[in-house]
Amino acid sequence: MSFPRNQESRKPSRDWISRIKCGANLIVIGFRTPHSAFRNYIKVLFILWMMPLMACGYQMVGKETHVPPGLNSVAVPTFKNRTYEPGIEVPFTQAFLNEFILDRRVNVVSRAQADSLLEGIIMDFKVFSVSYDRSGRVVEYQTSVALDLTLKDRTGKVLWEEKNFSETQWFRASADILTNESNKAAAIQKIGRLVAERLRNRFFQNF
Repeated sequence: MSFPRNQESRKPSRDWISRIKCGANLIVIGFRTPHSAFRNYIKVLFILWMMPLMACGYQMVGKETHVPPGLNSVAVPTFKNRTYEPGIEVPFTQAFLNEFILDRRVNVVSRAQADSLLEGIIMDFKVFSVSYDRSGRVVEYQTSVALDLTLKDRTGKVLWEEKNFSETQWFRASADILTNESNKAAAIQKIGRLVAERLRNRFFQNF
């Protein structure tokens, strides 16, 4: 009867030895430190331990696309409002400005300095009730916004466009008129942020 040969034992690497020592130290600290402080200490060490691993393959989502040649800057003038909702163009314009400023793949500049112009038109805005309480009073509203976006170069040539892009949000109804208007305004702002984020992604992916 033959027996398998004893394989040569491998010595643990210094990295793993240091991690084992660190774990042992944590156990000791855990007995000497209050629970909340110890938990926070663990979180910090875990983040520091994971950072080298994350750095190996980390990349920003959506950053794999490239900017087309010659498109280095963009101007975003105030959107046009073709609805009966006053001022709805303001939060949408601000949302798109914020998205492109944070994205940093193109510079957001004035119309006179820009290589391209991003024009937006709010085409449709709707609000209607969607739920009621037992007495028939409105509990929740649904609001939707549709808009067109067009990117043009200095000569007016259309480089990219998105037509009739829509988004929907809900907001709580209130018997107080000011509160109701505030809830509606918050829903419109959220729609603006969502639309700006999604269309900004499409903007770069379509080139």
